[in-house]
Amino acid sequence: MHCPFCSTEETKVIDSRLVSEGYQVRRRRECGNCHERFTTFETAELIIPKVIKNDGTREPFNEEKLRRGIQHALEKRPVSENDVEKAISYIIHRLRSTGEREVPSKLVGTLVMEELKKLDKVAYIRFASVYLSFDDINQFSKEIEKLRD
Repeated sequence: MHCPFCSTEETKVIDSRLVSEGYQVRRRRECGNCHERFTTFETAELIIPKVIKNDGTREPFNEEKLRRGIQHALEKRPVSENDVEKAISYIIHRLRSTGEREVPSKLVGTLVMEELKKLDKVAYIRFASVYLSFDDINQFSKEIEKLRD
C-alpha cells in the first residue's frame, strides 16, 4: 500500500484488529521510508444481489422496500425497532452470502417469513396471508396450525 504522506510503496502492518462486529479489519501501518503511521480499514466487498421478480423482471435490491414490508406486518405489534433492524441485517447478510448476482424474489419472501416467525407470530400470519395469497379462512387455519406444532 502506498504511504499517504510520501507515496512510497514500502509500508508494513504493525497492528490489526477486528472492528464493526467483525465485519471490518482496522490496520495500523507504518511507512518504511518516512516512518509516518496511518490507519486503513478493510472490508469484504460483497454486493447485494438483484432480485428476479415473479414476472421475470430484475430490479436492484431495495432495503427500504424490505423495511416497509416488515414494518407493515409488525404494525401495532410489541416488537422493538432494534429487533426489526437485526432481522433486516440478517436477511441482507443471507442474501449477500448466497454469492449470487441475482436471487428470486421468493427467496427474499421466505427469509422475511422466517424472521417474522421468530419476531412475532401475528405479524408472520399477516405477512404470510399476503405473500402466500390466502384465498380463504382454511388457509389461515392451516398456517396457524403449523405455528402450533
